[in-house]
Amino acid sequence: MMDAILAEIGLYGPGFLKASWTVLWLTVLTIVVSWICGLAAALARASSVVPFQATARFYIWFMRGTPALIQIFIIYFGLPQLGVRLSPYTAGILALGINSGAYVAEIVRSGLSAIPRGQTESALALGLDRREIMRSIILPQVFRIIVPPVTNEAITTLKNTSLLSTITVLELTLYAQTLIAATFRPFEFYIAVAVIYLVLTTILSQLAGWLERHYARLS
Repeated sequence: MMDAILAEIGLYGPGFLKASWTVLWLTVLTIVVSWICGLAAALARASSVVPFQATARFYIWFMRGTPALIQIFIIYFGLPQLGVRLSPYTAGILALGINSGAYVAEIVRSGLSAIPRGQTESALALGLDRREIMRSIILPQVFRIIVPPVTNEAITTLKNTSLLSTITVLELTLYAQTLIAATFRPFEFYIAVAVIYLVLTTILSQLAGWLERHYARLS
């Protein structure tokens, strides 16, 4: 029995390892895109410029109100009709990043609203400009507040990479599907994918716990 298990690991393990690595770098790049979109939307919504506020509100409303899978299809299958063709990986990262960015924007906005306005007023009285106040005073405090919800969003992003199998991105889900098509053994391979995702999300949760404890000591 053990020999059979080891043989299975030797046969399929390298492929699962490669697919897991694909999931990790897809997640990292998606998080980068989501933070760019999320911070921009949060700051636009908090600004006093009405067009910026309206654009941010529409972006958040649309992205949170439509399925991520449909957004992936719009970018990958829809944009070519407008003359914009993207690779499956680029389209997937962009779609998931823009989708996650709407949630990041709301998380950042809630963090910003938790900071007393008196801090900004005091800093202005001391002669600091608003950009310096935001960079040096407000955002460091906001980061400590938003670590838990941002971690949950990162975990959701990691799991959402499985949706990219629908546009031929060879990550864990699509790799498992190719094995199932060849072996007709869905139970074993889907369980293997579930276990790998569980390990990855657990590692991410542990990292978030460390960050929370680290910033708790600094505060």
